[in-house]
Amino acid sequence: MNKPWRVTPQAEQSLLDIAQWTVETFGARQADAYEQDILAKMDDIVSGTAHTQSCRVLIDSSLSDDIGVTRIGGHYLIYIEYPDSFVLLDLLHQRVDLTRHLARVSPPQRS
Repeated sequence: MNKPWRVTPQAEQSLLDIAQWTVETFGARQADAYEQDILAKMDDIVSGTAHTQSCRVLIDSSLSDDIGVTRIGGHYLIYIEYPDSFVLLDLLHQRVDLTRHLARVSPPQRS
């Protein structure tokens, strides 16, 4: 059985921002398709079928090996795996300074 997953407020805001930009740039149909792709990618992460890597591979930091990153379209999905769940921490555009943003990642308390 797959673990449940949820999103942080920051990830939720990023999803809204991505959807708004996509609607304005490419239309509602493309925004819906991209949202479905993102949700499917999270399901793939949870099921273990997505290609992911530890954020520690990308930056030399004190980040937990449980914080992972994977790409979907033009974005990175940043998530953490707990023993009983996954949490989508944020979505970052491929053009951001990923190392700088990952250094500021603060995983939420487990709930």
